[in-house]
Amino acid sequence: MRQRPPRSNDDMYNNLESGRGGRGGGGRGNGMSSHEANANIMESQNNDRISELSDQVARLKGLTLDIGNEVSEQNNLLDGMGDSFGNVGDMLTGSLARMGIMLERGGAKHMCYLVAFVVFVMVFLYWLVR
Repeated sequence: MRQRPPRSNDDMYNNLESGRGGRGGGGRGNGMSSHEANANIMESQNNDRISELSDQVARLKGLTLDIGNEVSEQNNLLDGMGDSFGNVGDMLTGSLARMGIMLERGGAKHMCYLVAFVVFVMVFLYWLVR
């Protein structure tokens, strides 16, 4: 008795792909070879994957549009804040210049009033917060 050498999976796959051998009579009886059946299965899998990829691309496109809109809004907000801080800086510069002029003209009397006013404001704010 001779034993047949074991068949590898590659041989069985090649036989199925070429329409020879395998179970089911090689595709006879249903009018379609196993090669055509494999091609149809792979075609449907490819179509499913293509539709999944197109859905993912559509989601990514929506996300990028939303991110772009958010970035534009944030840039507008930052531009407005920059302008506001510039105006506040100008106002502080003007106030400090006027205080310097006041101190030069009035001497120590105005400085005492200014220190007393600042202390009063700090005590008042402490009282409000507590």
